[in-house]
Amino acid sequence: MSMLTPPGMGGKYRITGDKYPRMRRPRNRRRIVTAVVAAVVALGLAGWGTIQLIGVFTGDDTTTTAAARKAGCKPGPGASPAVPAVALKPAQVTVNVYNATPRGGLAKAAADELKKRGFTIGKVGNASAAYDKKVPGAGVLLGAPTAAKGPFPVLGTQLPTATTRTDTRTTPDVDLILGTAFTALAPKPTADKALSALSAPAPRPTATC
Repeated sequence: MSMLTPPGMGGKYRITGDKYPRMRRPRNRRRIVTAVVAAVVALGLAGWGTIQLIGVFTGDDTTTTAAARKAGCKPGPGASPAVPAVALKPAQVTVNVYNATPRGGLAKAAADELKKRGFTIGKVGNASAAYDKKVPGAGVLLGAPTAAKGPFPVLGTQLPTATTRTDTRTTPDVDLILGTAFTALAPKPTADKALSALSAPAPRPTATC
């Protein structure tokens, strides 16, 4: 009987030779898996942080731009290539000048000034009965519906307070009907500045957050 065999125990409980039962506990696999996952996450975070630092010091805003897109940035006003809002020049606008006031000579004086400023002058005379002494403001611009996209804005720079109306004509000419409040056309420097503004760059959307 071996010295390791308790007294009174033999048979299958007897320990012989140089083989002994293993006394250490089995490995905890869960702890090992958890440790490996934690190490991988730590390495990933360290790498991401390094990229962020490199972007800050090198001025790379790719990450910021991507974040801004995900945040749903809305477009805002900005500059765009110079595309004229109105392509017409004063010489391309034919103006008929009519006087709807009791004062004589206004239509001719206004027509002469418009001609000096480059406009093409058509008819000059007194307003029709539909407008004679019935225009309380400075004037009325009258033309075809298509005039709103060309002649009206250009001619309107010469008399900003004039109102606009349309009729059934199909010709490109427009009427300038002088009203009782008319005194003179806008000063030429002011009118020229307004004409330049018509050809200024139009707004272009830019990202704002």
